[in-house]
Amino acid sequence: MTVNDVTAIAEEAIYTIIKCAAPMLLVSLIVGLAVSIFQTVTSIQEQTLTFVPKVLAIFLALIIMGHWIMNNMVEFMTGLWTDFNRFIR
Repeated sequence: MTVNDVTAIAEEAIYTIIKCAAPMLLVSLIVGLAVSIFQTVTSIQEQTLTFVPKVLAIFLALIIMGHWIMNNMVEFMTGLWTDFNRFIR
């Protein structure tokens, strides 16, 4: 196993992590921004107000996107295990 193999595996792993985490991060960002705008407009200064909507939105996003995320992770691991004999040389 060469340095290039390790670099390629690490690159693909990081890309898979980013691809799988991006939907949850985007949902959290959008909900946080919407709640912040609501707080600014209504002059509510409660800092814990964003917590519950974010948790609910991320939970809903996980329900909707969970199948896609799991498929990406399974595809990555299947690719690693398929090429396993190449890595142990």
